[in-house]
Amino acid sequence: MRPRHAPWEEAAEFRIGLRAIAPEDWFEGGEDDPAARKDPLLEAHAHDVWAETEGSRPAQAELLGLVGEALGAPVPADRRPPLLAAARAVADDLCLMEKRDGVWRLTALSLSAGSFFSAGEVIGKSLAELHLPVTGFGETLLKRVNRIFDGLRDDLVLERRNWSVVSSPDLFIPDPAPMRAAIPTIDAARAADELRVRVERQTLRRLPRTGAVVFTIRVWIDPLSAIAADPARLALFARAWRTATPEFRAYKRLELYDELMARVIDGA
Repeated sequence: MRPRHAPWEEAAEFRIGLRAIAPEDWFEGGEDDPAARKDPLLEAHAHDVWAETEGSRPAQAELLGLVGEALGAPVPADRRPPLLAAARAVADDLCLMEKRDGVWRLTALSLSAGSFFSAGEVIGKSLAELHLPVTGFGETLLKRVNRIFDGLRDDLVLERRNWSVVSSPDLFIPDPAPMRAAIPTIDAARAADELRVRVERQTLRRLPRTGAVVFTIRVWIDPLSAIAADPARLALFARAWRTATPEFRAYKRLELYDELMARVIDGA
């Protein structure tokens, strides 16, 4: 089965890359019962997957209503924080950004598939602080991202996608250290089956009443073998791998997989 998204065919580096999509395409679905996956994580790893700041409940409530509209039926809160209730109804992770004292800050989030960070680590942080790991973000992209947040229209939904290579099929990887420590044990002959392409499909949408911005994250994971089976698609992936900028490679830690990727791409 071919991957649903292939952003490496468009760019081999970190970029904003936003495009407008129809409001009805806000969520992609693909999971029958998201709560069945998310509830056990909340029970076992509450600090990693849920956080909120004081004063965020009005925007959370507005988001809950908007998610219900998108799904075609109201989503009951059932005494849960509104954003948490909304997140149980969709496959995506939901992050709420609000402008406080002139700075956009993360004020609530439900995070069941975060890429190497936890909710407790990022709650309350500004856009600049959230993107510190992205090489060059502050110098080149921060002003543009702030302008996007400030100017986002209520009737507009924006989408972007990014990609990385990992050696785990899990959605929930708050700490990459154990996964990365095990990379040397992977049999190179099985690299295409053991490595995964992890794609994040992200959206931005403003809440009309409170002015908050909702940032959604939907993670799709496919074995690299799904790409390697198609020579044309593998060639495009190989081009992205080889031409990725040093900044992108450092941010995504691609060097950890170079030897294994050589086996997949070149048969070396």
